[in-house]
Amino acid sequence: MAEKLIASVVFILFLFLTGCGRLSPITSPETLAPLLSITITRTPFQPLPQTPTSTPSPSPSPTPTTSPTPEPAVLAGAGDIAICGQKGDDQTAALLEQIPGIVFTAGDNSNEDGLLEQYQNCFGPSWGRFLNRLRPSPGNHDYNEGDNSAYFEYFGEMAGEPGKGYYSYDWGEWHIISLNSNCAYVGCGPNSEQVAWLKSDLEAHPARCMLAYWHHPRWSSGFAGNDGLIAPIWRTAYQHGVDVVINGHEHHYERFAPMDENGQVDENNGIREFVVGTGGVNLLGFGEIHPASEVRYAGSFGVLKLLLYSDHYRWEFIPVAGDFRDEGTGRCH
Repeated sequence: MAEKLIASVVFILFLFLTGCGRLSPITSPETLAPLLSITITRTPFQPLPQTPTSTPSPSPSPTPTTSPTPEPAVLAGAGDIAICGQKGDDQTAALLEQIPGIVFTAGDNSNEDGLLEQYQNCFGPSWGRFLNRLRPSPGNHDYNEGDNSAYFEYFGEMAGEPGKGYYSYDWGEWHIISLNSNCAYVGCGPNSEQVAWLKSDLEAHPARCMLAYWHHPRWSSGFAGNDGLIAPIWRTAYQHGVDVVINGHEHHYERFAPMDENGQVDENNGIREFVVGTGGVNLLGFGEIHPASEVRYAGSFGVLKLLLYSDHYRWEFIPVAGDFRDEGTGRCH
């Protein structure tokens, strides 16, 4: 079909060129034969070359990442710490060198007369190295005949308002309160300014987890025994859901089961008390054992280390010498 079409086109073109159909002498059959014998060569179809285009590989789905579990807030310390010429406070300070976080004191920072030179020359070279992360509380030895001005001068604003010595702060997810249990000087009664402040502070900071520390223990198996003057403080802490209380004064380590305001075991809502009077001053033993006392130890100086999580805590008593360890976990209310 294609051959006939091309021949017809050539013939018409020939007629046009020779005068609209009038044949010239060259239009003899012999002359036309080569023109009409046209061979068509078919070239196989070749597609136009395509410019290669890269198909992007699908982006891999991002690997889900979980937020790392926050490190717990760390709190460590003890009470009854420094006496000039003794080395126990240097030994416990060496333990604290290995522990990050806030350092608390449970009173009797200078276990002598509360003189400025005793803080500077005896407490200073040991626990004073941690002054920038230290949050103290005062003991009876931090008063010099009723005057604790040297205590506030040495510790500065971290000791709370001068003359009062109670304050609070947040550490991690926890609300922490440092109190003054020298009741003869600041008052600890139900109508005292300190108890009113404590109640107001706890109501203003309704944290899931709360801890308080001061010097004289409400409950103790030591020679000083239970301290009834602290009852209003303990009762207020219990009624507002405080989880942990740390004290000193007794020169030993003791851990209690969670207790209510009457010193009875209350696993659901009670306060767990630690007595940690092991900061470096001569150790003493035990008297009448309290029914809620779970662990007692007076074999070595040491510090209590607490890991404070958002809903629970871990404790570990770390001694200077020996292989005694007391550690465990408690949940917040």
